[in-house]
Amino acid sequence: MALGEVFVSELLGTGTLLLLGAGVVANVLLTKSKGFNGGWLLINFGWGLAVMAGVFVAFKSGAHLNPAVTLGIIASGADNFAADVPITFGSTLVYLAGEMVGAFLGAVLCFLTYRKHFEAEEDERKKLWVFSTAPEIRSYGWNFVTEVIGTFVLVFVILSFAKTPSQLGPLAVALLVVGIGASLGGPTGYAINPARDLGPRIAHAVLPLQYKATSVAVGVGGPGAAQPARPAKDSDWGYAWVPVAGPIVGGVLAGLLSQVVF
Repeated sequence: MALGEVFVSELLGTGTLLLLGAGVVANVLLTKSKGFNGGWLLINFGWGLAVMAGVFVAFKSGAHLNPAVTLGIIASGADNFAADVPITFGSTLVYLAGEMVGAFLGAVLCFLTYRKHFEAEEDERKKLWVFSTAPEIRSYGWNFVTEVIGTFVLVFVILSFAKTPSQLGPLAVALLVVGIGASLGGPTGYAINPARDLGPRIAHAVLPLQYKATSVAVGVGGPGAAQPARPAKDSDWGYAWVPVAGPIVGGVLAGLLSQVVF
C-alpha cells in the first residue's frame, strides 16, 4: 500500500471521528441545539459510534486514528502497521500526519455544521469544550496520570483484539471507547488521543469563534457609551500538553506490556 494512500485513509478516518465526536459534544453543550443537555452518556455513545465510523472509513490503513495507537503498535514489537505497510520512520510520520490533519479538518467541519449555534452561544468555555478536553479539577500531574491510564486501557485492549478470535472489529473498539468514557472519562474528558485534542485545539485557535453579541447594551451614557468588552478567546494552551503527552506515554506502556502478556 502506497504511503499516499495511508495518509488519505488516516485523514478521512480521523476526520470522520472528529466530525462526529466533536459534533455530539456540540449537540449536548451548545444551548440552541436540539440535543442540549443530552448528558454524559450521550457524549460517550456518540464518541464510541464516531470511532466505529472512523475505523470503517480508514480500514485500508488499519484505522489507527490515534498517534497513541500508532506508537503503541511500534512499542509492541510489530513489524507492520497494516498488512502491507511495514513500520519505518517514514511510514510512522505519514500515519501521524494523516491523523493530525484529519483531526483538524474534522473539527472545522463540525464548526461549519454548528456555525450559527457557535455564534449564539455566550459561554466561551463551551465552545472550547466542543473542540478539546479540559479537566474538572485542574491538577496537571494527576490529569496526566488519568490520561496515561485511560489510553493504556484503550491501546492494551486494542492490541489484545488481534490475539483473540472474535470478529467484532470496529464495534468492539466503539464499545471500548464508550466504556472508557463512562468509567474513566470524568476527571479529564478522556482525550486518550493526542490528535483528537491537539488538532481541534488548533482549529479553535484559528477559527472565528469569539462571541458575537446579538443586542447592544445601553449604559448610563446612552447608545454612544462604551460597551463591555467581549470575552477573549482562550484555547487553554497551558493544559494542552496533558492530552498529548499522557496518551503517548499510555500507548507506549501498553505496547511494551503487550509484548510480555500477549
